[in-house]
Amino acid sequence: MVCTRKTKTLVSTCVILSGMTNIVCLLYVGWVTNYIASVYVKVQEPISEKKLEEDKGDTLRIIERLDHLENVIKQHIQEAPPKLEESPAEAFTDSSLFAHWGQELSPEHRRIALKQFQYYGYNAYLSDRLPLDRALPDLRPSGCRNLTFPESLPEVSIVFIFVNEALSVILRSIHSAINRTPAHLLKEIILVDDNSNNEELKEKLQKYVDEVNAHKPGFIKVVRHSKQEGLIRSRVSGWRAATAPVVALFDAHVEFNVGWAEPVLTRIKENRKRVISPSFDNIKYDNFEIEEYPLSAQGFDWELWCRYLNPPKSWWKLENTTAPIRSPALIGCFIVDREYFQEIGLLDEGMEVYGGENVELGIRVWQCGGSVEVLPCSRIAHIERAHKPYTEDLTAHVRRNALRVAEVWMDEFKSHVYMAWNIPQEDSGIDIGDISERKALRKKLQCKTFRWYLVSVYPEMRMYSDTIAYGVLQNSLKSDLCLDQGPDTENIPIMYICHGMTPQ
Repeated sequence: MVCTRKTKTLVSTCVILSGMTNIVCLLYVGWVTNYIASVYVKVQEPISEKKLEEDKGDTLRIIERLDHLENVIKQHIQEAPPKLEESPAEAFTDSSLFAHWGQELSPEHRRIALKQFQYYGYNAYLSDRLPLDRALPDLRPSGCRNLTFPESLPEVSIVFIFVNEALSVILRSIHSAINRTPAHLLKEIILVDDNSNNEELKEKLQKYVDEVNAHKPGFIKVVRHSKQEGLIRSRVSGWRAATAPVVALFDAHVEFNVGWAEPVLTRIKENRKRVISPSFDNIKYDNFEIEEYPLSAQGFDWELWCRYLNPPKSWWKLENTTAPIRSPALIGCFIVDREYFQEIGLLDEGMEVYGGENVELGIRVWQCGGSVEVLPCSRIAHIERAHKPYTEDLTAHVRRNALRVAEVWMDEFKSHVYMAWNIPQEDSGIDIGDISERKALRKKLQCKTFRWYLVSVYPEMRMYSDTIAYGVLQNSLKSDLCLDQGPDTENIPIMYICHGMTPQ
């Protein structure tokens, strides 16, 4: 999942740059600080030699810290693990992995832990040492414990998608699903391996599957791709292998909490056109502690990056924290009636690798007569990786996929997506593939307009009108300066170094 939550920061600039994630924002601050240090400091009025030396020392210390910060941030933005260079083990103590964990480890064990962290994007070293059936705190609202559910509920097939995941993380996902789903409701578990090259996920994983199936034949199915298809098509592969009336599509780095299944299956039994998301908590990538997340709806910005939203006013007025939360979109993991999923067109398999399919599904479900809900009484913890395993250029795939969504589903509002990505609508130079089948699907399902969706489902989404042009305003006399959103409360425009991100 590629979603962000709004968090507080001590860097005032980051509070102002509303359209950016904290990581990109901090990188922005780093660039700006370096620019100020190297350019603007030179034109200040003469000051005392002692004061100059003090300021110079402070500036150098700040730049040194920001240089280090930029290196860390670039690793996150690249969405790929950095290469491990050969150097003494002590050099690895400055990683974010060790900020809240591992101080007692020997230098050699730190080296091993960091190498695994760089490969997986989370602390696989620690995961391998945790119980597969560890207990989780029950983070459901208190009223959930008093709810009753029908005795007769549909069975569910749980699908786990992975590529080069740590074996212990996959096994913990499976164990939590088995231990915290009533046996009469869990028909099968399906593992979709999207062409992993990690040897541990072949023989050792198959041995585990064989042991489970020896007691319960056919309970765990394994689907292995001969080439990497990407997360989107992998989910569809898992759906095709499923046989239960309801299919739950998840990453293979989650842990199910108690009572997660009954609320979901009840809502789908009542209306098969509901697509359900659980409420997510965070498994911290460094120490695997569970971080409680507040109840949220799920939406997106105009770049189609998913984001968590405050539940709508209508939900708050109920004064019932167990009530389903109406949600404009999905963040990636969801549960759906198996046949209905096919009727509305599965996922867009013309998308590539990763990103955007969850937003597209949410929009399509709403426009074509279904609904999307987040259930407070169904909680699942999910690892938010420090970096993704699929690609070194995740942004390029998300952008391409977003343009497919815009062209098929967003009508006149597709311009907002092009504007958000700062690319021209005509001759963008981006090949989004054939979308004729998706347009035919929309016509067949007689879906509503995107304007209806914005007004009726996602009124919080900001709309723009009378846009004459968009892009960067560059200084013709000094080409490295651009018009930028200023640091003042009113965001008064200023000239700043060109960086091409949201404020410009």
